[in-house]
Amino acid sequence: MAFDVPVLPPAETAPAQRAFGCGRLAVRAEDGRTRLRGLYQEGSAKLRLPRARGASLEAVMINSAGGMTGGDRFAWTVEVGAGAHAVLTTQACERVYRASGDTARVEARLTLEAGARLDWLPQETILFDGSALSRTITADLAEDAALLLCEAVILGRHAMGETFARGAFHDRWRIRREGRLVLADDLRLDGDIPHLTHQSALLGGAGAFATLLLVSPDADACLDAARTAIGPLGGASAFDGKLVARLAARDGLTLRRALIPALIALGASPPAVWTL
Repeated sequence: MAFDVPVLPPAETAPAQRAFGCGRLAVRAEDGRTRLRGLYQEGSAKLRLPRARGASLEAVMINSAGGMTGGDRFAWTVEVGAGAHAVLTTQACERVYRASGDTARVEARLTLEAGARLDWLPQETILFDGSALSRTITADLAEDAALLLCEAVILGRHAMGETFARGAFHDRWRIRREGRLVLADDLRLDGDIPHLTHQSALLGGAGAFATLLLVSPDADACLDAARTAIGPLGGASAFDGKLVARLAARDGLTLRRALIPALIALGASPPAVWTL
């Protein structure tokens, strides 16, 4: 017996779901310690506060979506009150996966009042082949505040034989002290990425790199210690209350081993989640 099989019209393609997250943290100084003043989280952006190990407050940023891809949007806002000290990190390395066409975007806005300090120390960002990420960090500091930024990027996992052969990465930093622009930094990788990264004036074939920035009244005094800690993996310079260092390494593990002493040289303790 033969059956007539109905021919169904093609189903409409459902729009791809995109991850969205917004996290806001505000802290204040009280009785010699840094305490929570406000916390807000929305979507896939989560903030967790581990048990304090000292006078500072440590917060862990979590992307519950498990990574990022084209079209995802995340925004983080951190306000550090007068005399307070906050440390921001991530639960794990952020993974940016192959994009189908759009770009993943991350924006961080940091505000530091008089005498405040913020250590912005996320774990490494891993760019997978075909990924596209645009990241913007904007900071406004009081004259005597101290900001330490550390952003590390891995161009594919070396141990897995991965490379970042095609894709796009744009990192934009704008740092102001008392409303005056003290650092504007833009990094863009696009097009023939292996050709770009193998040039000696850029990464010289390195598969991982990091930028460190310390804006502080005593930043210049940290220069010698920072150069010693970085060693042959990069260089550092300091001027007018700010220190900038660049590091490049063969892989993420080699980079991490140099980053930890460099952070210590700049007055920071690596967050506990870095060693888990």
